[in-house]
Amino acid sequence: MAFDPATMLTLTIAIAAAAAVYLLLEWRSARDGSLLCWSAGFATITVGSSLSLLRVDGYFFVGVWLANGLLIFAHWMFLFGVIRFVGGRPSRSWALLPAAWSLLLLLPDGPESSKFYLIVNSLLVGFISLRASALLRLAPDTATVGTRQLHYVLLVHGVFYIAKATVTLLPGTLIDLTVFRGTIIRVSLVEGVMAIMLIALSMTGTVRYRRESMIKRLAERDPLTSLYNRRGFEARTRRNLANVSAAHPGALLLIDIDHFKLANDLHGHAAGDFLLVTLSDLTRQILPEEALKARLGGDEFAFLLSDTSAQQIEHFGEELRVRFYETAAKTFNTPYPVTLSLGATLFNQPPKDLNALLEQSDRALYEAKRNGRDRLEVRMNG
Repeated sequence: MAFDPATMLTLTIAIAAAAAVYLLLEWRSARDGSLLCWSAGFATITVGSSLSLLRVDGYFFVGVWLANGLLIFAHWMFLFGVIRFVGGRPSRSWALLPAAWSLLLLLPDGPESSKFYLIVNSLLVGFISLRASALLRLAPDTATVGTRQLHYVLLVHGVFYIAKATVTLLPGTLIDLTVFRGTIIRVSLVEGVMAIMLIALSMTGTVRYRRESMIKRLAERDPLTSLYNRRGFEARTRRNLANVSAAHPGALLLIDIDHFKLANDLHGHAAGDFLLVTLSDLTRQILPEEALKARLGGDEFAFLLSDTSAQQIEHFGEELRVRFYETAAKTFNTPYPVTLSLGATLFNQPPKDLNALLEQSDRALYEAKRNGRDRLEVRMNG
């Protein structure tokens, strides 16, 4: 028979073992704690399903009690992995699960014990799965395709186990765990194969997507300042520029550190790094949070602001200029002061070309340097 218990358990063992090995290999390269937890969960299912095959030979303790206990522990590991994935902490109350399952050892062998085992097992697995699913209901800007898929798979899996516990309470329901007798048990075995496969695919997809996002983030960020690099800046300007209008004008601000090379030559590259990090920290503090911030290269920075004005740009530029000079003067002694030159272009309609906008701001920046440095020059576009 295609869907006999032995076949279903064998499929479960194969899928769970493959998932455990794959996630373990992923963990060895990524060192993500959630991967290790999920791998341990699938390894536990592999052992538990193998032990379940022994129940038909009369090994009740190993084939029923221990095997079902391992199923609960595996889902606990799934939950713990989800907690690690979302950056939370597990509640101490979850440590009571092994103690609660241990109490079932006091039950005598028999039909009623099988029902009670199934009810308790189903409720524990169901509630653990639902809790893990709830943790994956992330904010829209944080959730990914993988996390949403895993959320719904665990949700359906948890609801199935809660429903299984409810159906078991109906009068006349046949439950015999020792020989896999009863429709509920057989349906549960089929659901188990499907659930393990879907959970495994969802977990691997979730982790892969996060790794790809991390790689993309690293490729678009300046490693020293953590601001966007030129590639990341250009990739995000289109959406910001599209929202510009006469009622909500925008501005592109370019900043260059005056006598940066002099500070580098006199005090070493560590001094240059300090100045770059100082400027990036000041822009985070002074400029609006939604402003697009980037280090284009060397000591040149670019900032795209939305819904702003000439007065606001002058205010931001003055505060940046004064606070940067104060920090640099206190930290490094140089023949010429280490200051900021700033060039800005204000525009009230989306520009056709970002490069043209950059060139305009660059001309304003050059004008600031030519007029003595340590100043802001603002130009209007349109």
